[in-house]
Amino acid sequence: MSTTGQSAIVAAGVRKAFDETTVLDGVDLTVAEGTIFALLGPNGAGKTTMVRILSTLITPDAGQVCVAGHDVAREPDAVRGLIGVTGQFSALDDLCTGLENMRLMADLNHLGSSAGRSRVSELLDRFGLADAAHKPVTTYSGGMRRRLDLAMTLVGNPRVIFLDEPTTGLDPGSRRMMWDSIRELVAGGVTILLTTQYLDEADELADRIAVLDRGRIVAEGTADELKRRVSGGHVRLQVPTARCLHGAVALLDGASYDEEKLEIEVPTDGTVSALRHLLSVLDDGDIEVDQLSIHTPDLDDVFFAVTGHPTEEVLALP
Repeated sequence: MSTTGQSAIVAAGVRKAFDETTVLDGVDLTVAEGTIFALLGPNGAGKTTMVRILSTLITPDAGQVCVAGHDVAREPDAVRGLIGVTGQFSALDDLCTGLENMRLMADLNHLGSSAGRSRVSELLDRFGLADAAHKPVTTYSGGMRRRLDLAMTLVGNPRVIFLDEPTTGLDPGSRRMMWDSIRELVAGGVTILLTTQYLDEADELADRIAVLDRGRIVAEGTADELKRRVSGGHVRLQVPTARCLHGAVALLDGASYDEEKLEIEVPTDGTVSALRHLLSVLDDGDIEVDQLSIHTPDLDDVFFAVTGHPTEEVLALP
């Protein structure tokens, strides 16, 4: 992804509480123009609250937020004219057709009759919805509804788009189509802040990722930077006999094993030299190996390292 080096979103010290519950506790974010920034965290981490603040829907209790160069507290109308929001749930009128939903959005953006028709037609084609444009939205699949929702967000040509868990509930094929649409938007210069529970989604799409846990940013960086922060790399060996298992464990420092599965895990930094040394030790010890696989740290490992709990306890996995 390319970036001009300017900041599309800047948030400093954002705090928000509802009654006695603190939802955001001093959140700082900077998102460069023309990039995808993923806010990764479990349900209840504060992701949606942050999006609602950034999009002027609610005000923070403390902190300062600027979007597209405008302060959201002092210039909310200016911010609204430059952003688009796709929430967790489709903002569609099920009683209308896809075309009618799009035309309504064009009218709300004051595009005018001719410009509105042109923009609506362009977006329906772009998102593969032209053939279904005259059908009621109630007949649309989940993937079609999300594509229509995103198309409606784009009617006003926003510079910054907030996507709040845009692929939740979609099948794998529809998720991939949505990912492709997001990439195309950023290639055209749009800035996207994406909230997600899905580890693979953040890894696949984001230029930078912030992990939000219990209202605080606990880690931030590119996917590779975050992965380099944690240990957890290992080689997994499948051996044919218990003799090979115990022989290998005796030779390899730090090895752990599963005797029933005849599997061994050996810590490694994943370098070629480390793997070459491991194979040399096994060869010298006359240890047979049926299969070998290398595991490097992933965002699952990152989440555990920075929050102290595994993702399967709190994060949705597709």
